[in-house]
Amino acid sequence: MTTPEPKTKIKRSFTAKVVSDKGDKTIVVTVNRTKVHPKYFKRYTVTRKYKVHDERNQYKVGDSVRVIECRPISKDKRWRVIYSN
Repeated sequence: MTTPEPKTKIKRSFTAKVVSDKGDKTIVVTVNRTKVHPKYFKRYTVTRKYKVHDERNQYKVGDSVRVIECRPISKDKRWRVIYSN
């Protein structure tokens, strides 16, 4: 009997802009997505804010960063920074 291979989870990632760096080891980023209305086919922008783990407090307001999904770090943080663009 062979053991099943572990499934590798595909982690979500996106490019975001830092809007706040007030927290200790935490930054707040915004992600803008363009959606199309299902009936009227008009394009509109949807903005979401995420709290992201920044271990070294190195990112400042205005920086563009690459963010990846990770395990829950705190109540609100489920994302971490990979690198700055």
